[in-house]
Amino acid sequence: MDSGGSDGRWLAFVTNLPTDDPASRMLVLRTLESLGSAVLREGVFLLPDNHGTRQSLTRLAEHVARLNGTAHLLHIAARDSTQNLQFLSMFDRTQQYLELIKSIESLRSGFGISDPGSISRVLAKQHRNFDTISALDFFPTPVRKQTIDALKATEQEIRNLMVPDGQEQVNAPNPFATFQGRTWATRIPMWTDRLASAWLIHRFVDPEATFLWLEKSQECPSTAIGYGYEGASFSNSRSRVTFESLLGSFGLQDNTALLKVAAIIRNLDGIGPAVSEAAGVETLLEGARRRSNNDDDLLSECEKTFDLLFQAYSDLESKQPR
Repeated sequence: MDSGGSDGRWLAFVTNLPTDDPASRMLVLRTLESLGSAVLREGVFLLPDNHGTRQSLTRLAEHVARLNGTAHLLHIAARDSTQNLQFLSMFDRTQQYLELIKSIESLRSGFGISDPGSISRVLAKQHRNFDTISALDFFPTPVRKQTIDALKATEQEIRNLMVPDGQEQVNAPNPFATFQGRTWATRIPMWTDRLASAWLIHRFVDPEATFLWLEKSQECPSTAIGYGYEGASFSNSRSRVTFESLLGSFGLQDNTALLKVAAIIRNLDGIGPAVSEAAGVETLLEGARRRSNNDDDLLSECEKTFDLLFQAYSDLESKQPR
């Protein structure tokens, strides 16, 4: 693993920023902060030497040059193990994790008093706080996993509050708030069920969702929500596609237009009866695949098809006699 830092390899970013453009100066400093850099002294910043940090600091140095400032990216090594430990301590996120665990566990004081939905929304914010800390945790320690465990345990307790007496059914709606602003992960290649499921998530479950496309052997990050593959939080089975699993889990199974979309997905996935529109939808998805340079483009193009399909079915439903 190209970790840097732990093996004594570091990057020093030495910069002299122009003083006549405070806005640009502040932007550079905030960028260094967002990268998780440590300050050695004024104008000298430290990061572990790895592929990602090298790329980011190289681009930042080019930006500083365009501002008529100066920036030098230096590959350095710790003088000895003592100095390396000092450098490592500058990137220790333990205290941030412990404070987050304390905040997560404090939510229990509201159990039985506050609305579980409100508690769930606060927990979703704590998920995002964890993502922020974790993204800059170059040298994870056991306390990171403790934080993940605290998030998962509290999430389950909230779900138990929302579905009393342990009577949760397979299709019982999940608390939407816990699933807001999250990362959703599925495996490539992307095709009908996974694409339709991503559209459903984006349009009806988590409008601020970001998506991660996993290689076949790539492990799903612990903070991401997996869908559309074996072992994921939401997956298909012999009798239903992932799209249907999501409909049931989020209480969308009574939406007639979505059920008609589901019938097409079932047919294209080979587990449902023929649907007249299926061939046309498959042709549109094939065209989207040919036009797309990557999986993000593919999802963006296919979302247009599913939007049109859903709108058409919704319009038909609205014209039905009551």
